[in-house]
Formats: sequence, C-alpha cells, structure tokens
Amino acid sequence: MDVCSYRVVASLKAIRARAFVAQLDLSLAGVCLACLSFVSFPLDDGDEREVARQLRAMTPFLWEDGLDVQAFTAVRAACERGIRDGPWALTELESRGPRSVVAREIVLRLADLLVRRERADRKLRGLAFPRLAAAPPEMN
Repeated sequence: MDVCSYRVVASLKAIRARAFVAQLDLSLAGVCLACLSFVSFPLDDGDEREVARQLRAMTPFLWEDGLDVQAFTAVRAACERGIRDGPWALTELESRGPRSVVAREIVLRLADLLVRRERADRKLRGLAFPRLAAAPPEMN
C-alpha cells in the first residue's frame, strides 16, 4: 500500500470513528480538564495541526487517568442499543486502547464539549460583569 492509499484509509477510519463517537453518551465528569485543555485550546484557536499533535500526545494520559472506563462503558452501551459500527469500535478500543482512532475521536469530542462550555462561560461573564458594577456593594 502506498502512502496516499494509507492516508485515504486512515482518514476513512477517522470519519467512521467520528460518526460513531458523535452518537455516544459522553461527559466531562471525571475527565482531567487540565489535560484536556491541551487539546481544547488549539481546537478553539482552529489550529488543526496542533490539535492532531496534542490528540496523539494527550489521549494516552487521559486514558490512564480513567477515560478508558467512560469510553468502554459508552461504546458497550452503543453496542447494546444497536448503533452501527459499535462492534467495530469496541474491537478497536480493545485492541489498540488509547492509540486507537476511536479513543482519539472520543478525546476530540470531549475537547469540543469543553470548548463549547468555556465559550458559554465567557459569554455569560461578559453579560454579568457589567451588571455587577451597577449593583450596590452590599448586593455583591
């Protein structure tokens, strides 16, 4: 297989994994947000190359910090619900663990959740802080 063919196969696996992971019930609870921020910051900046680099670097750390439990639970639940590609994703996680495309896509989705949460927090603070200045000191 030449390099171009390998890249096409790799990208097809990533597309397949991303579509599957989008259907999983995932949460930021129990995930090290400091570790996840290494992925979420470049994601928020739109730096795709840095996102890919940080995904490769941080997924094993997040995995060992407990993400493996959430990942396997979510993928097994998807298999039970009959979600397409569930068995493939479970096999991928079992065989490759944090080095699997599914694990990286799970981390990417969690990083996206963190980015969305942080953007909402910034927007809320932007709306709230000017109003706090107008409130009497005894109300703060």
